[in-house]
Formats: sequence, structure tokens, C-alpha cells
Amino acid sequence: MKLVDFSKIEKKWQKKWEDSKIFQAKETKKEKYYVLDMFPYPSGEGLHMGHAFVYSLGDIYARLKRMQGFNVLYPVGYDSFGLPAENAAINAKMHPENYTSKSMKNFAKQQKAMGWSYDWSRVVMSHKPEYYKWDQWIFLKMFEKGLAYRKKAPVNWCSKCNSVLANEQVVDGKCWRHEDCDVKVKQLEQWFLKITDYANELVEGLDELDWTERAKVVQKNWIGKSQGTEIDFDVNGKTWKVFTTRPDTIFGVSFLVVSSKHPDLFSLVKEEQRKDVEKFLGKLRSVSEEDLFKLDKRGVFTGSYAKHPLTGEKIPIWTGNFVLADYGSGMVMAVPAHDQRDFEFAKKYNLPIKLVIESKEDNLTSSKMKRAYSGFGKLRNSEGFDGLYSQEAMEHITNALEMKKKGKKITKFRLRDWLISRQRYWGTPIPIVYCDDCGIVPVSENVLPIELPKKVRFGKGNPLETNAKFTKAKCPNCGKDGKRETDTMDTFVNSSWYFLRYCDSKNSKKIFEPKKVNYWCPIDKYIGGPEHVTAHLIYARFYTKFFRDLGLINFGEPAISYFTQGLVYGRDGEKMSKSRGNVVEPLEMIKKYGADSLRLYLISNSAPDKNFYWEDNAVQSGFKFILNVFNFAKTFKSSKMS
Repeated sequence: MKLVDFSKIEKKWQKKWEDSKIFQAKETKKEKYYVLDMFPYPSGEGLHMGHAFVYSLGDIYARLKRMQGFNVLYPVGYDSFGLPAENAAINAKMHPENYTSKSMKNFAKQQKAMGWSYDWSRVVMSHKPEYYKWDQWIFLKMFEKGLAYRKKAPVNWCSKCNSVLANEQVVDGKCWRHEDCDVKVKQLEQWFLKITDYANELVEGLDELDWTERAKVVQKNWIGKSQGTEIDFDVNGKTWKVFTTRPDTIFGVSFLVVSSKHPDLFSLVKEEQRKDVEKFLGKLRSVSEEDLFKLDKRGVFTGSYAKHPLTGEKIPIWTGNFVLADYGSGMVMAVPAHDQRDFEFAKKYNLPIKLVIESKEDNLTSSKMKRAYSGFGKLRNSEGFDGLYSQEAMEHITNALEMKKKGKKITKFRLRDWLISRQRYWGTPIPIVYCDDCGIVPVSENVLPIELPKKVRFGKGNPLETNAKFTKAKCPNCGKDGKRETDTMDTFVNSSWYFLRYCDSKNSKKIFEPKKVNYWCPIDKYIGGPEHVTAHLIYARFYTKFFRDLGLINFGEPAISYFTQGLVYGRDGEKMSKSRGNVVEPLEMIKKYGADSLRLYLISNSAPDKNFYWEDNAVQSGFKFILNVFNFAKTFKSSKMS
């Protein structure tokens, strides 16, 4: 069998593609098709086989659509801001910009060696001022519309990143980038984006998308839409609003529970209970809010009581580790007889259990209950509502609360506003100045971008605080000395709209030309991993709807179809990643077998949505097949048929 220098052949054709600009896309009268791989994050020295697999899928689809006659946009760029790049740069004793530039060059070298048919003329890099200028512009528009705001809140803190993490970046109580680092909770003033204003539309819009049912369900569960009643409980003269989906059980309330992470918790704690509460909280300080639910349900009495809105009864208030601080008011009503979590808590602390819904068991009493009855039924021990069935009672009890101005019917969402503040350097500066006289003041659009300074010192705390020239700023309102915001934006901000910028990536006068974006978008085939369904894809949908409401675009969803690719596991049987040290780089295989052999192996090993394990020897099979085809083609002679 004759060996062939596939590397020479591949380079020849790759150069021809580049010289002829064959993959550069332009707006035409032809039907368009937008194929997109998820924004690559160049945090290491280059690609690994996980990247090679997913980008090969996108390339195949782009080539197919070109052959079918579509005008195809298949762009590429780099999500080049973020904490991992900063941490890696610090470890390598390099400036993050130099480290990132080196990483991107290695990425591009391997991408081109793989022969993917990208439109390289549209490259965007999120760390470039000409890109993040528009991140800042978007922030100003959201601030103007009341969607960007600042508040004190419990936040997830990674001591290795030395920064705040979004809820989506906390996995099993650990940082998503540092699996050996427990996330702690701090109270800090932070910037948020009011994604909850779009919560209902984010849920309802899923039905119109060509996504897998699993992806839709995951997003719906994350957003968590639920109908219920908001009930006002009077506590020491202050109203605490408590949300419940079961107002029919209100007469079974025997205690209230306020979140152990609630910023106003100590306004409820009486002096005689303070030591007990502080001891209880001390055991939870290293536990993230999302991870509290996996602990045994524990709590302690605060010393305060609430007034029942319908009976006037005094109800004790406890603090517990199973209530979210920013869901509703951060307080829930506990009905032990009809909620298993509350039942276990009441049994543990010997709290009253009041049966107010008849169960399917005859003659069941509170003392005989071995577990909560969470079903529906006829009301009992509920004053004037006895005999009503649950569904009817919910309506009547809510009406009674409304008449007493003690409650109302509302819709609640599990989704919380998006925390974007990061106390790190390598990210988009937030365009805000703090003035002693004027307060929080946005900068003017005409001074954008607020550029990230080159000179900072890395160590403990926020690196931007070490650059006095950056932090000192004149107030845009009164002109007096102020201080510039030193938090930077979460990297998910950069990736929430990049697909729109691809449509007009060189525009220096505006974020993009609406006509171009409306031609190419929405994305027809978006390819990415399952882990991005509850983070990036929710944020991208939010941004798209915001742009639509600004009148910049005429569509409300970023991607019509989202394909979730499988994962590639390394030689050690673990998911391939640089952090695990189990990556196999494409250039290693290309030098041995050529890009075509590698691509053939990656896409024929299993179904594209299934996980598979990398095997060095398996690439040889693809190599032998291609070699046979090549040698056959070289020796084949056709004969004319009469």
C-alpha cells in the first residue's frame, strides 16, 4: 500500500480556500442558513478532541447546506475574556492579554489545520475594546430601562477565583472551574440584570423552538413558573410576603421559616436567641445557597412571631437551611401535615402538626401521621371553608385574603436576576462612576469604550483597585471627583450576543446594522453542549428579547434549532478537559494520520449526540480507509460504455 503525504494535500487546499475566500459570506437574495458552533473559550494552549468533535459537526452541516444551495454563514471567534484565562496567565507569570493572544493563535492554527470551512473575515474577540465597547453600551441601555441595578445580596464566592460566581457556576457546592474548592457565601453590593422581567416570555417561547424536549424541560424547570397566592404576614409591625401554591392549607400553618441567608434575618432575631442563631449560621457559612437543599433540614427559633392573616393566631418564626433568600420574600409558611419537608422539620423540633385536608385514609389524625399528605381533598379544621374541595377552596381563600387586603393571586418564578459583578481584572469594565453628591452615575455613550488598563497588580482582592489612574474619574453629572466602578462583567455577558455581532463584525459606528442581522438571524442550527442550556442559552434568549424591544431586530429568539452534541471522554475514562490533564490535541493526530482521518473517526465513532471514549488506535482505521480510497482513485481507469 502506497503511503501518501496527506499533510501536503491538506495544506494545498486550505491555502486555495483562503486565497479564493470561498467561505466568506455576503448578504444576497438567496435563502440564507446560519450555522454556529458555540463561542470557543481559548483558556489553554489549544484545542482538544472535545472541540474537534463538535466543530467537525458544525462544519459538516455548513458544507451540506452550501451544497443544497443555501447562502451559508459559518463564522468563528473567541470568548477571550474570563477568570480561567486570568488565573492561567497569573500561573504562567504573563499578562492575561499576552496569554490570551498566544492561546488564540494556537487555537486558530489547529482550527485551520482541521480544515473547517469558517468565514475567517468575521472573527470577533471579546477582549478587544471594539467588541466590549458594545457590552458597555448594552449595559447603559439596560440601566436606562431599569434592567441593570445594584443591590446588596448573598453571593457565591470562590476563594480560588477570588470572585463572585453566578448560581449556574456553582456545581455541587463547588466552583465550576475548581472542583476542589468549596463555594462560600458573602453579603456584597453587586450589579444585577433584571432577567426576571422576561421570565414568563422565556418559558412560553420554548414551545415555538426546534430544540430537544429534554433541553426545553431543563430550561422550564430552571425558570420554574408556578401559580399561587402571595400572603401578607404581619411581623413586628412589618409585612412579610409569603408565596404558596397551596393557599387551601393556610389554616394548617404552624410556623414560618426565613432563609438562613436572608440579609434581614437579624431584624427577626430576639436577643435571647442571638447566640443560638449565630451558632447555627456558623455551621452554614461554607455552604452555598444552592447546596443547602442537599443537607438535612435544620433550623433554630428566632424569637419572633407572625400574625396569621385570617385567624390572628401567633405563629413562631424559625430560620432554616432549606429556604432560598431571594425566592419571594425569603420566607415560607410551613404546613407540616401537608408538606413532607415541613413534616420532617416539625417532627425533629416537636412543632405542631395540623391536619386541614382530608386524606384518603379514614380517621387519620395528626398524631397518627407517619408522613405528610400532600394531595388534594376536602378541607377540615379550616373555619368557614370546611367541606370545600382544595381547588375550590384555593379560589375562595385567596378571595378572602384579597378582601382583607392580606394577599393576592400571583405568578412566581424560580429564576432569579442575573448577578454579573466579578471582582477580577480580565473582563468588561462596568461603565459606572460613583459620586459622593450624585450617587451612581452612568458614563456617557460617547466616551465608550471604558478601556481595561494594562497596568494592575495581581494578588488578593480586585486587581483594578490597584490602578489609581483608572479608579479616579470625574462625575459625568457634576464634574466633581468620583470613583470608577472596579467590578468587571461576568464572561457570560460577552457571549450573550456575539452571534449578532458576527453578522456585522467590523461596524465601528454601531453595535450592528439591523438589516444585516435581520437577514442572517435567527441562527438556523446552533451546536453546543448540554451544560449550556441553563446558563448561556437563557442569557442569550434574554439579550435577544431585549434587542427586539429596543427595536434593533425583528425576532425574539437567538436560535431556531439547538443541537446538543455528545461529550468526548479521555484515555482515563473522564470527560476530556485541560483541567484534568487528559486531553488529546488534534495536531498530534493530524501529524500522524491527517485531518480527514481524524474527522472521519470523530463523526463515525458514534451518533453525534452520544458520548464516546477516545481511542488512539481507532483513528488508524479511518486512515487506512482513506488511504485505500485514495490509492483506488489514483489507479482507477474508467471505460466508455456504449
